[in-house]
Amino acid sequence: MNSLRFLGYLVLIGLFLSALAGCRHEPFMMAEDDDFMPIDTTVVDTTTVDTMGTDTVGVPCDSTKIYFERQILPILRSSCAFSGCHDATSAQDGVILDNYDDVIRTGDVRPFDLSGTDLYEVLVDEDEDDRMPPAPRSRLPASQINRIATWILEGAENLSCDVTNQGCQTTDVSFSAVVKPIIETNCQGCHSGGSPSGGIDLASYSGIKTRADNGQLLGSIDWQDGFSRMPQGSPQLDQCKIDQIAAWIADGALEN
Repeated sequence: MNSLRFLGYLVLIGLFLSALAGCRHEPFMMAEDDDFMPIDTTVVDTTTVDTMGTDTVGVPCDSTKIYFERQILPILRSSCAFSGCHDATSAQDGVILDNYDDVIRTGDVRPFDLSGTDLYEVLVDEDEDDRMPPAPRSRLPASQINRIATWILEGAENLSCDVTNQGCQTTDVSFSAVVKPIIETNCQGCHSGGSPSGGIDLASYSGIKTRADNGQLLGSIDWQDGFSRMPQGSPQLDQCKIDQIAAWIADGALEN
């Protein structure tokens, strides 16, 4: 009887130890050959708007939005970010206006707040000694000031879009709707006012027409040999803009 009881105890102890072993959890360890892939932060998500200022593949341009690289930066480069003023080398008063980050930082741009944004305030300042661009340069056209204001009020973002699939209208190109806005945005900052750069005044149709007829306008923006590359110190205009101006010139450079 005692032997049977002892044997029963041994069986119970064995069952208890087996159960205890079954409840143990091995610590979690990542094996060296596990298929673990870290997030690749260098891959650009092309399904969303790229805020780095480069073209975003597959994202069509929205006519209701302001794109900094295409619509704001060319104005600043033409009118402000040149040698002796607000390029990276001169940085007058500590202000640099040749790239998005520096425009936001040194131009004291406050999204959604015009009155608190120095970049806007100097454009509309009534004091000729304080306004920018400084005399004898002309004030920015109202259309450009309004564009900058709209950009700030919309959040001063660095949106970009893909223009490769947008098509380029090169037939019946209008001076007033196409050519003039291109030149206003990219050229008139230097080539207007009391002392236009190089003595070339592009603030009027007649001035633009003269340079179109003698080949200087297309030669400069197309970066052809023998011509000064324009816009000076800035990237070349995108091919669509060059093609549109070329088409307008080929059609007689009309004031249409």
